[in-house]
Amino acid sequence: MSKAHSRLREHLHTTQLLGSIQSSLYYDQNTAMPSGGASWRGEQLALLAKLLHGRQSSSDYAELVAEAEADLSGDAPPQTKRNLQLLRQELQRQQCLDPALVGELATAQAEGYAVWQRARAQADFSLFAPVLERLVALRQQQAAQLAPVEAAAGQARSTWETLAQRFEPDISKQRLAVLFAPLSQRLPKLLDRASSIPPGASQAWDLAHQSQEQLCSELLDGWGYNRERCARSLSPHPFSTTLGPSDFRITTRVVPGQPFSAFLATAHEWGHSRYEQGLPRSGEHWFPWPLGEATSMAVHESQSLFHENRLARSAAFAERWYPHFRQALGRDPWGGALGFWRDLNPVRPSLIRVEADEVSYGLHIVLRYELEIALLEGDLPVAELPSQWNRRLRELMGITPAHDGEGCLQDVHWSEGLFGYFPSYALGHLISAQLSGAMEANLGPIEDRLANGEDQMLVNWLAERVYPLGRSVNAEQLVELVTGSTLTAEPFLTYLEQKLDRLIG
Repeated sequence: MSKAHSRLREHLHTTQLLGSIQSSLYYDQNTAMPSGGASWRGEQLALLAKLLHGRQSSSDYAELVAEAEADLSGDAPPQTKRNLQLLRQELQRQQCLDPALVGELATAQAEGYAVWQRARAQADFSLFAPVLERLVALRQQQAAQLAPVEAAAGQARSTWETLAQRFEPDISKQRLAVLFAPLSQRLPKLLDRASSIPPGASQAWDLAHQSQEQLCSELLDGWGYNRERCARSLSPHPFSTTLGPSDFRITTRVVPGQPFSAFLATAHEWGHSRYEQGLPRSGEHWFPWPLGEATSMAVHESQSLFHENRLARSAAFAERWYPHFRQALGRDPWGGALGFWRDLNPVRPSLIRVEADEVSYGLHIVLRYELEIALLEGDLPVAELPSQWNRRLRELMGITPAHDGEGCLQDVHWSEGLFGYFPSYALGHLISAQLSGAMEANLGPIEDRLANGEDQMLVNWLAERVYPLGRSVNAEQLVELVTGSTLTAEPFLTYLEQKLDRLIG
């Protein structure tokens, strides 16, 4: 490694240390911090955001990048060239941002999260509306400041598209329209068909908090959970985060009356964490360089959804876990493993996204995506968000929230101004299905592997083909590279149709 690359590497390493401190504060804010700490935490996060922005946009850093670029030889490894390309791209974006805006955004995000918690608990959107208005305005300013960079790169992106790039590089509304149209057209029909599925449990049931925690621990232990590198906590909204090279955190929540919620959330978040643990972060080209980061949030979601839906919700997995739940409950309301599997896979219109089945989930994302566009680029005032949410939900799924706590206040994302994130969830479903098809072409049916307890074989396939790619490609390039086909909605919709056939029986 040349001297120029070594100096750049040292700078990036310190930047990553600061970023991990920021992530640690965020993790604490979501798990253990008392509500009274919100104001001070906002100041802490704002300070770190300004420091990080300064390091990523300074003239000294720009010189380091330029020196490393000038030092490139014609036979330089492609990884080195890609790393410098990504660093140059991010440097240009950071240089466009006003440091005052960066600090104001961090403060608004911390305040937004604290207010959102109160507003959701009280189902009172009027508490949250002012901070959401502020976040929308700040993100619009951010997109406007980034517009020159997009234009210089030959990209005329809208406000929403510009904000979405940090989650889904190269995504466009035009491409989403192509991928999402089949979901809007066919998912409502599949929901109607799902009404023919026989019932699961013969009577209502729930599990004690401690029993759910124990089942979650057993699930993680069976999937290679390492307590020297991983930790699990409770939070209002489940999430996964990486705090260091050997420090991986996930959170879940126990919801009264929803005894599968914590179990499935644990499977989902462990899929995220497993992907993080498998990213290529060793070697001179990978750490602390951009190539060692996740390909995109859609790929990230594809891994969590694979663990939640293709593994934990499968018939073979239900067959294995039915005795565990029966023992924890002390009775059998399902009448056998088939009833248990059907209970694990309720397919019906649902109000809450994170508790939604695989069919209705995509419609939840279509709803949020449309509303984000209207908030950022259309003429939807924040005050009208609850009524528009309820109207569109009725159109998509024929249901209406009883209050805003189970409506437009249910997700954490808008409290932090994370506009552009939601489509990654639906794209994750599509990517997971297409990757699963390629996996089955190599290994045989996933259900057969699970029935034989060969869970690790499936994960190893992903670890060999998906995890190592990092940011060498974008999400759609990854799909084409791994599966040999362009990303489409068809494999996902076919999978749903076949699963409904089995559930109906």
